[in-house]
Amino acid sequence: MTEAITPATPAGADQIQIRVATFNASLFRNAEGGLVSDLATPGDTQARTAAEIVQRVAPDLLLVNEFDYAAYDAAADLFRLNYLERGQDTLGLGAAAPPIEYPPVFVAPSNTGVASGFDLDNNGAVASEPGDRGYGEDALGFGVFPGQYGMAVFSEYPILRDEVRTFQPFLWKDMPGARLPDDPATPGPGDWYSAEELEVFRLPSKSFWDVPVLVGGEVVHLLAAHPTPPAFDGPEDRNGLRNADENGDSVDDAIRQLLDNPAVDDSLRPAAAGGPEQAALRGGANASHRGDPAFDTADFSDTAPGNLRVDYALPSAEGLAPRGGRVLAAVRRPAFPAGGQLRSGAAGRLPGFRPPAGLDGPRRRLKDEPAGAARQGSRSRDRSE
Repeated sequence: MTEAITPATPAGADQIQIRVATFNASLFRNAEGGLVSDLATPGDTQARTAAEIVQRVAPDLLLVNEFDYAAYDAAADLFRLNYLERGQDTLGLGAAAPPIEYPPVFVAPSNTGVASGFDLDNNGAVASEPGDRGYGEDALGFGVFPGQYGMAVFSEYPILRDEVRTFQPFLWKDMPGARLPDDPATPGPGDWYSAEELEVFRLPSKSFWDVPVLVGGEVVHLLAAHPTPPAFDGPEDRNGLRNADENGDSVDDAIRQLLDNPAVDDSLRPAAAGGPEQAALRGGANASHRGDPAFDTADFSDTAPGNLRVDYALPSAEGLAPRGGRVLAAVRRPAFPAGGQLRSGAAGRLPGFRPPAGLDGPRRRLKDEPAGAARQGSRSRDRSE
């Protein structure tokens, strides 16, 4: 989990302190309806661990990634009622975390697992039956059923649902300067996808959302995305190039498109001792990394790519300014609880999660130890992915 949003307010101006976070909780299942089934009772270990992490960080506005879509907010409501609103104690920290309430939630359909009707992986066959990897490869976004690996927004503040914008249908070919993949077996450029396929192929592997939230009478826009992993393809690099055009970081300096944008404030990078500790303990690819491991948010394979910063919660340069956001602390042990592994059946992507001093406790603590604020009398934006 990464969090950052804080105020730029004139002296004497009223402030409403908020904390914003993004969390890849890996709450996905391998069959449609599986997540709803697991969340229908309060005993799923993975969901309990994910909920405890949320409870201990206590964000006011939270984007959860890799959360299977279910119509009518079914999965999101079950996670809220059966897990977030029950104190959890799975991390062995000595006492249960306090429950946390998010009355407003927002979910919407995802491109993952939506049949394209085309042979998008160019293997000579069109897979049209949900349930296996071949179907996912030919879907508009990889998923073995519609909505796998979706997104969900949980908020303390009212979500202006009638004003939400989703850019789920945006076509990749319509993006200026689109990095369309090339078929290395043919002489033409950028021809991995046919003209007919490009008429239906969407850029968002999940979706792009603009979610307006009413905070103290003013509107904060959460711009949410979850780019496709830059892997699981071939020399054409179709997933890597798509990741880059979704503002991911799969080609050299692609993420700089976002971080260097003058509309975004990346001046504070959430850092903590858990990143360097785990990089040293795990070794492997981490030993050759040039970046500061204190910024790592995910623990991937030790052989490649190692631990990385892949999750961002970035305030706009106007109206908001970062003030805090450290969420990873040293744990001094190589073994992780269930919340630290990225694999089917585990929860989340926090290497060695343990809540640092000052972040454990209910969200109302933010009045005394603020992580962020929205300025009254201005319209502000935050982007998370």
